Amino acid sequence: MSSFSGIWCVVLFAALAWAEETSMYGEILSPNYPQAYPNDAQKTWNIRVPDGYGIRLYFTHLDMELSANCEYDSVKIMSGDVVEGVLCGQKSSKNPGSPIVKEYHVPYNSLQVIFESDFSNEERFTGFAAYYVAVDVNECTDFEDAPCSHFCNNYIGGYFCSCPPEYFLHDDMKNCGVNCSGNVFTDPTGEITSPNYPSLYPENSRCDYRVFLEKGFQVVVTIKREDFDVEAGDADGDCPDKLLFTAGGQQFGPYCGNGFPGQQIIETKDNVLDIIFQTDETGQKKGWKLRYYGDPMPCPKEFTAHSVQDPVKATYVYKDTVKITCLEGFEVVEGKVSSTSFYSSCQSNGKWSNSNLKCKPVDCGSPEPIKNGKADNTENTLFGAVIQYTCNEPYYSMKTEGTGEYRCAANGTWVNKVLGMELPECVAVCGVPSQPFAGIQRIFGGRITDISSFPWQVFFQSPRAGGALIDEHWVLTAAHVLESNSNPVMYMGSTTVNNAALEKGQMLLADGVFIHPDWTTVGEGQTRKNFDNDIALVRLKDPVKLGPNVSPICLPDSSPDYDLKFGTLGLISGWGRTNDRRIVVKLRGTSLPVAPLEKCQSVKSEDPKTDINTFTFTNNMICAGGEKGSDSCEGDSGGAFAVQVPNEEKTKYYVAGLVSWGPRCGTYGIYTRVKNYLSWIKKTMQENRISDQD
Repeated sequence: MSSFSGIWCVVLFAALAWAEETSMYGEILSPNYPQAYPNDAQKTWNIRVPDGYGIRLYFTHLDMELSANCEYDSVKIMSGDVVEGVLCGQKSSKNPGSPIVKEYHVPYNSLQVIFESDFSNEERFTGFAAYYVAVDVNECTDFEDAPCSHFCNNYIGGYFCSCPPEYFLHDDMKNCGVNCSGNVFTDPTGEITSPNYPSLYPENSRCDYRVFLEKGFQVVVTIKREDFDVEAGDADGDCPDKLLFTAGGQQFGPYCGNGFPGQQIIETKDNVLDIIFQTDETGQKKGWKLRYYGDPMPCPKEFTAHSVQDPVKATYVYKDTVKITCLEGFEVVEGKVSSTSFYSSCQSNGKWSNSNLKCKPVDCGSPEPIKNGKADNTENTLFGAVIQYTCNEPYYSMKTEGTGEYRCAANGTWVNKVLGMELPECVAVCGVPSQPFAGIQRIFGGRITDISSFPWQVFFQSPRAGGALIDEHWVLTAAHVLESNSNPVMYMGSTTVNNAALEKGQMLLADGVFIHPDWTTVGEGQTRKNFDNDIALVRLKDPVKLGPNVSPICLPDSSPDYDLKFGTLGLISGWGRTNDRRIVVKLRGTSLPVAPLEKCQSVKSEDPKTDINTFTFTNNMICAGGEKGSDSCEGDSGGAFAVQVPNEEKTKYYVAGLVSWGPRCGTYGIYTRVKNYLSWIKKTMQENRISDQD
């Protein structure tokens, strides 16, 4: 057989199969009809007519065993799972003009006919003869559920749906809808209704509307209760037909029922509003009508904390601008720039510009360090915080009492009630020995003492002399000590002045020597007879380190309390020669009374050729000592004549005089009266300050 004939065979087979499956009519006979049907038989006929047709099945002969409920022999007619009828027994036509004994009409295009016989029949039964024909079905009326949402049109073998004007047929070719999407409303005010309002809205439809206003205006919707009539929801609140709003990420609704529920005004907070109206396939109402308008976008009244606003209004809307001023002690920081106010505008999105700016407490920052002191309680540096400056006690104290407390002010600076923004000054505690000297008056040559009793004592190595520390950077001494040495080497803090001991003390290097301008010089080889203005200052290169063995002595005051009286005791110390003319290594000290200047003028010089009356005596000199007793001598020049500070309860000394000269050791000695040079001392120190003191 050729391939061509094979193809025709397949086509013919398919055609025959279709003919068996569907037919416009046909005949069904029981087995062996019209002879008796066999026992214990079963047979099924599947009847199928083309789509769009129903089936008319009728019997012209029925002769079967009769039984209750046709339990023995039966013929059953099935439409899907539905039993259309069960027949048995003998039936004859009731209409003399028609041979039909039983007839069935179904609006479906398929049926099953099932024949069954039991195992025995006592009589001879001939069975049945039946016929079927395809009949046209009126789909528009023959079914409980209408196949079309609106108009149904029947034709032989089928039907089609159609819609009213302005409607369209959905893709399912059964349901109608309206084309109500895509409308955009841009007018500042307007009215929108559901389709056909106030007539019934269409079912099975989705309507999309959009209100699109200028930025900075929110869409406000108003709906009256009487303008809202949408199919109500079920007990669970699900809406079959629903109205829904969305704007700015928010959803309002869905809404349904008789009368608009809840508030009748919707503020969307956005300039774009999407309106969605969705209906299902059943139920229609008159729908809805809404009105909208554009309202300037409101901004909240809340501003940054710790601030005031200008102007103050009950409501702020789009384009409003306010000035925000921080309260005292608060500021706005942008990068490295700070200010106390800024402007903010209500923007189109309902938010304030510069909302990231906050009024924060002014930060005064870490307080500046001070020399010889520190700041305590510095963890909090914000507005209103309090810190306390303290000095390194016991060797330093606050220059002005009660000035250690500083508060962080609104301008971002640390402020003291007395000094303002000026930093406190820690000055060296002067005139207080860590171990008071227990000297006895008129002990010839003094006694060995410890440097802690004379912590202001300075040792000049060459020429061998003394001096008094009056400031971390300054040493006071006699002018004649520095006459031939403009770069002296000095030591402090050591009781003993041998090399080993000096190395343990502090070495002081001079950075400048300032001799009183009225000091007169003498020629080489000449004997000095004028010690008036015997005073000088040495500026130190580095500040001394204060401690129990090193601290300054106080300067006198210009008040009358510092005018010396005869008999007032003063302390002297040094490494000068003793009465046996030995050069001492360990510090000696003693106390001496102030005496009238005439006592010093009356002492005969150790050199018989020297006439004491040829020497100069002035009011710039102090006489102290006695006929036989302790005294300063060679090597003690420049050392302090220390007197107790008047009206001071604790032991505290000031430098009343400087060892200058004397006619004979062990009697009376001349000391430069320091009080007379206060102005020069202070002026010299002030004008010659060095950077380490700034």
